[in-house]
Amino acid sequence: MKTTNVLWIVLDLIFLIVFNVLFFVLGGTVHNISVWMSYCFIHFSYIMLILTPLITRRGRSKAVFGVTLYSISAVYFIISLITGIIFILLAMEEYTVSLLVQLCIVGLYGIILISNIMANGRTTDAEEKRSYEIAYIKEASAKLKGMLDNMSDREIRKKIEIAYDAVNSSPVKSHPNVTQIEDQVLQSIYELEDEITAGNNDNIVTITNSLLKAVNDRNMQLKLISE
Repeated sequence: MKTTNVLWIVLDLIFLIVFNVLFFVLGGTVHNISVWMSYCFIHFSYIMLILTPLITRRGRSKAVFGVTLYSISAVYFIISLITGIIFILLAMEEYTVSLLVQLCIVGLYGIILISNIMANGRTTDAEEKRSYEIAYIKEASAKLKGMLDNMSDREIRKKIEIAYDAVNSSPVKSHPNVTQIEDQVLQSIYELEDEITAGNNDNIVTITNSLLKAVNDRNMQLKLISE
């Protein structure tokens, strides 16, 4: 285990150790139900504070998501700690008030936390979709540009150039309905790359025409979808 991980574990345990030492040394081991409930709620809030970074989804905005969720858990922990200490000091024989108050707090925390996790999930999904869309255009354009740079035949170069312009000017925003066409475009580009390497000019023209048709079909479908 890395030294950093060990230090984080030790840091996380400091509060639990200090709190429990103070709780049992100052208050002893005999308590009523309301005190033990407050004791449990405080520990739950602290455990959630520690676990919150683990439930943050990966993504370009992970740092922002992590800070937001951690702030929510930190506020809940502080409120839970203060509320719990108050009820521990009061040590009421009737535990109903303590239970209801702390359940309301944890319920509100759960609603806010889960709502933010769901919102972050939607944002992450949108980021992943956007990354895929940009990657499609970049990969296709880059490969066609590389073919243009290595093509000496004017006629074939002109055809590839038309295909390159069509791909490069294509809408970045994609749609599930055109995923199959995008796969077809990339497959045609790979095949075109192989044929150029082999020097099969007839096949190059055929594949380029097929590629251009697929690109135009994709763009047309996206236009119809957006209308």
